[in-house]
Amino acid sequence: MPAHLVPAERIEQAILLLRGQKVMLDSDLAALYAVPTKVLNQAVRRNLGRFPKDFMLQLTADEVAHLRSQTVTSSPWGGRRHRPYAFTEQGVAMLSSVLHSERAVKVNIEIMRAFVRLRRLMATHADLRRKIEELERRYDKQFAVVFEAIREILDPPRERTKGRLGFRAKTDPATKP
Repeated sequence: MPAHLVPAERIEQAILLLRGQKVMLDSDLAALYAVPTKVLNQAVRRNLGRFPKDFMLQLTADEVAHLRSQTVTSSPWGGRRHRPYAFTEQGVAMLSSVLHSERAVKVNIEIMRAFVRLRRLMATHADLRRKIEELERRYDKQFAVVFEAIREILDPPRERTKGRLGFRAKTDPATKP
C-alpha cells in the first residue's frame, strides 16, 4: 500500500469548524476509508461506548442547512434520512478501532497528521499576530504605516472591482481651444 493513500489537501479540506471544534463529517470519513457511510455509522452504533459526546456529535437541522448552503452541490449527503454525524479528532482516532481494516488504520494516521499540521499552522499565525500586536503597542505612532501594511498582508481586503484607468472625457473637436 502506498505511504499516502489520500492527498493531505483532501483531508485538510474535509476538516470543518463546528461548534468551536475541528470535526470531520461521517460521509467525508467514509469516502476516505472507502466504505459506505451507512457501514461507518453502523460500526459506530455497535460501539457507542467508545464515542462519548466529546468524540462525536450529530448536526442540527440548522447546521445541515448552513453546510448545504456553503457547498456547490445541492445535496452533498445524497438524500439521507438522518442528519450527519461529525467526529472530533478523538472520535476520528477511535474510528480506526471500530473499522477493522488496514486502510482505516493507514488513513487514520494521515488524518491525525492533518489535524497536527492544522494545529501548528493556527499556533504559528496566532503567535505571529501576538508578536505584531506587541510591537505595535511599543512603537505605536512611529510605525503605524508599517503595521497597517503588515495587517493588510495578514488580513487582505476582499477583492475590489477594477475601475477603468486613464479614462478621458470625449471632447468635441470643434470646441477645442
